[in-house]
Amino acid sequence: MSLEVSQLQVRRGGELALDGVSFALERGTLTALVGPNGAGKSTLLQALEGQLPIAAGTIRLDGAALTPALVRQQLALMPQRGEIAWHFPITVRELVALGRMAAQRPGCCDVEAALQRVGLAGLAGRRLDQLSGGQQQRALLARTLVQPARVLLLDEPCAAIDPPSRTELLKVMGQLRDAGLTLLVSSHDWGLDLDAYDRVLVLDRGLLADGTPQQVRHALGDLQVGNHCCG
Repeated sequence: MSLEVSQLQVRRGGELALDGVSFALERGTLTALVGPNGAGKSTLLQALEGQLPIAAGTIRLDGAALTPALVRQQLALMPQRGEIAWHFPITVRELVALGRMAAQRPGCCDVEAALQRVGLAGLAGRRLDQLSGGQQQRALLARTLVQPARVLLLDEPCAAIDPPSRTELLKVMGQLRDAGLTLLVSSHDWGLDLDAYDRVLVLDRGLLADGTPQQVRHALGDLQVGNHCCG
């Protein structure tokens, strides 16, 4: 499923958080959304998922204007890990199953298949507060996979996790891309892991660059901020 954004404007707290953002994502692609803190990355993902009102511009899925029904059917947002109450006394399997509660139809995976895909089948009965940071991120991804979505919006999935966990998440995201899903993944860091992506969008309220990792590095003077995470 393709996603088209044209001249998007979004306000937060009365201020313009996004201004004139335009891009299009093809079906079955893995795209990094890169920018500093406060650049509007989370704002963009939340606007795409219908959590924030749009001041101007359009969002279309396969040519159709975005509606609440289309959002429920085709888009899923994986929130930042810090937004989840990890002390809540439920298991990994129960967390993942929460992704199915509001869904009107099955996602690309059932609960057990989603756990298997992200490598958590053996930890399904473990409580959330017993997970490492990387395991928590994979649990959130599994919860996203059970939703009936073809476009996945992942907000800082690699934040504050170790290099092996980043590598594993990148591998899983690549497999989802190969299965035909469209992924837009935000991060405030970018480095060598950027090469795992098909495309990079550089955002700072407006779109500063758009292209392959190599094209974006060239456009921004081959700048690299850190060597962390997946964006």
